[in-house]
Amino acid sequence: MSSALSHKNVHVLSHPLLSHGLSVLRSKATPQSEFRRVLAELSRFIAYESSRDLALKAEPIETPFEKTEGFFISEGLTMVSILRSGMGMLDGFLQIFPEANVGHIGIYRDKFLHNTVEYYFRVPDDSHNNKVFLLDPLLATGSTVAAAVRRLKQYGFRHIRLNCILASEQGIDLLHHEHPDVDIYCLSIERALGDLGYLLPGLGDAGDRLYGTRRI
Repeated sequence: MSSALSHKNVHVLSHPLLSHGLSVLRSKATPQSEFRRVLAELSRFIAYESSRDLALKAEPIETPFEKTEGFFISEGLTMVSILRSGMGMLDGFLQIFPEANVGHIGIYRDKFLHNTVEYYFRVPDDSHNNKVFLLDPLLATGSTVAAAVRRLKQYGFRHIRLNCILASEQGIDLLHHEHPDVDIYCLSIERALGDLGYLLPGLGDAGDRLYGTRRI
């Protein structure tokens, strides 16, 4: 068993549809439009699985035939996308939770400063008690996600979970070390983290594949 899987807050999701979709994302032959569509589709599955513990409240309702008791989600939800590739997951989550608030964090790791740099932060006011679904397709070194979680906690959020497609053992270990209270939902823990910080076998740079850009 990998050391990453030994963390009780790591959830690797398994289903034939998820395996099929992940293989489509991995293939370099997959066109940009299909990459976007499948990423959003997989995000809906992840949203479903990572929300299993949401609290419910009972309320009386009336069906076309009789009165009964219904159960409704009682927690406030905030989706936070790490720019820019997290945007590829956001629509999928909002299709499952259309009433959720939305925030955005622009943050990246500067290879010259050897540190994370934040360039944008905007989250909804008066939602500190909400459960936060942090979205980023790839958990590689973990430094960017850890910095995003730290920033959200500084703002007052306490209930945060990361939703991604792929993760590295190093990224999981770093996030667990700095934020052991954050649950991680992913589809695969990758074989290795390459010298340039790319996951292997990976799926390439998610942002570049989403938006047709090239790494300079």
